[in-house]
Amino acid sequence: MKPLIGVTSSMEIDQSYYMVHSDNANAITQAGGMPVMLPYLGKEEDVEEISARLDGLYATGGYDIDPTLFDEEPHPNLGTIIPARDAFEITLMKKLLELGKPILGVCRGAQTLNIAAGGDMYQDIYAQADGDLLQHQQKAPKEHGSHFVHVLEGSLLHKLTGKTKLRVNSRHHQANRKVIEPFQISGKASDGIIEAIESKEHSFVLGLQWHPESMAPTNDEASLRIYEAFIKTSKSN
Repeated sequence: MKPLIGVTSSMEIDQSYYMVHSDNANAITQAGGMPVMLPYLGKEEDVEEISARLDGLYATGGYDIDPTLFDEEPHPNLGTIIPARDAFEITLMKKLLELGKPILGVCRGAQTLNIAAGGDMYQDIYAQADGDLLQHQQKAPKEHGSHFVHVLEGSLLHKLTGKTKLRVNSRHHQANRKVIEPFQISGKASDGIIEAIESKEHSFVLGLQWHPESMAPTNDEASLRIYEAFIKTSKSN
């Protein structure tokens, strides 16, 4: 049977419907998984049950994250937040980390993963990060690799892609900042912005700041390898 992969969903601020970009579902199915869109479950017993049933979790991109979750007040450049999504995803991630199940987070998903693990983030890199930054909100087609990521040798990301330098797309103004054990930083942009994090204690727990789901349809080798390994690990977990 194909592994059942929970895919986190987005909402607009009126919270009238759930949505998942087709690129996310396509990336999972192309790699051999069975995607299922997750609503925001508020009851602990429901989170427990879905955690037990899922073979893996795919945390997608979306709006900004509530800074009170990492003990900060909202910055003037903070964008839209959906508190129900934040609460559900972080609770779900904590449970899956306890169970040792595979997690792949992209963009916002990489940030929620880091917060669930006890780290924190920049609410707005352009206002809060030091130094001159690259263009992290690219003005190019979504599948275009607009800047490079330097990959930590020996990391999971390095093993999956076989590369110490990746060309990635970029659509974000927030990013991870403090990363704590057992997580490590496995990829950075040349301006120092964290682009990839991963757990050193789990078989597959990886957060990517870019959008590999947009690059996979172009047969980008690194993106395809990441999804294939995620699904393979979910199947064998």
